[in-house]
Amino acid sequence: MLEYDNIRLDLESYKEPVATLRESLHIEHTMVEISELEARTQEPDFWNDVDKAQKLQTNLKRLQKKVESFNTLATEREDLLALCELGNEAEDTDTLEELKEGVETFKHDFEKMRLETLLTGEYDKNNAILTLHAGAGGTEAQDWVSMLYRMYTRWSEMHDFEVKVLEYLDGDEAGIKSCSIMVTGENAYGFLRSEIGVHRLVRISPFDASGRRHTSFASCEVMPELDDTIDIKIDPSDLRVDTYRATGKGGQHINKTDSAVRITHIPTGCVVACQSERSQIQNRETAMNMLKAKLFALAQAAQMEKIEDLKGNQLDIAWGSQIRSYVFCPYTMVKDHRTGYEVVDVDSVMDGNLDGFINAFLSGMKIEK
Repeated sequence: MLEYDNIRLDLESYKEPVATLRESLHIEHTMVEISELEARTQEPDFWNDVDKAQKLQTNLKRLQKKVESFNTLATEREDLLALCELGNEAEDTDTLEELKEGVETFKHDFEKMRLETLLTGEYDKNNAILTLHAGAGGTEAQDWVSMLYRMYTRWSEMHDFEVKVLEYLDGDEAGIKSCSIMVTGENAYGFLRSEIGVHRLVRISPFDASGRRHTSFASCEVMPELDDTIDIKIDPSDLRVDTYRATGKGGQHINKTDSAVRITHIPTGCVVACQSERSQIQNRETAMNMLKAKLFALAQAAQMEKIEDLKGNQLDIAWGSQIRSYVFCPYTMVKDHRTGYEVVDVDSVMDGNLDGFINAFLSGMKIEK
């Protein structure tokens, strides 16, 4: 049958790309590394240093998952080719539908794994701390932050990342003035660093009785969560620590006690806040980790007022500095001004379908290297 022949040719065309993907993921080297780490776990003194042992096991699981995922992808293609041959011989239309669904799944899995080969940064594999701030636009801008918060939460859920609210400041009338979330999962920072910058919204404002079109802005800052191997020295005398009652999301305990913590690093002006934990001590610890990530970015860039390396360009949250525009009226379109990538289905994007934008950004970054 012609349809079976077309599917077979489509699957066969992936033979070389899958082989290239194997090389790009360094599967052979990874398998050797796995063997070495497994041997170390069998050493008699392996658990003498518990922290070191746990980190090694975490790394081992990450590498094993990488190899298993690739092997599953390669096997998936071979199984589909076998199914294609059997279905063609039997001229089975039911098998044809199953095959089409399988090919779509294979292509999705292939593209997802291909994206991982573009994550070559030193901190791409880390968890991400994502912070949103309302810019020009008043209540409309604060509502825009709440829309972006939902968008990134939905994207994270779609990719099986865990989201934890670190800090949440309600808007004056509606929406969110600012918020910080921790996105936990492998390569969270690598993917989300594509979102760093100012996001522009154009729509008919629900807060304008005259039904006029408004333009609003919000900034997105993304930092990698740092592990204990990076030592950042902070002088306690350089810190101003404020405690306050948490607002917005949270249980009864955190909303009824002064457990939220805001830390200001006086020499640099960096400000971080956390209200997600039940105790002030826990919030302070999380806030200190956030501060360390910011200060590390400053040190990496070697200039205290220029931190493009990890945090992105610091621009006014207003017209002319946006990286992406979301237009709801007079037409619908979301366009990334860095890559030129655009889609017309705004609702889909706001539901978390950002992979096209992330793919275009990472592919462009790869080309520039």
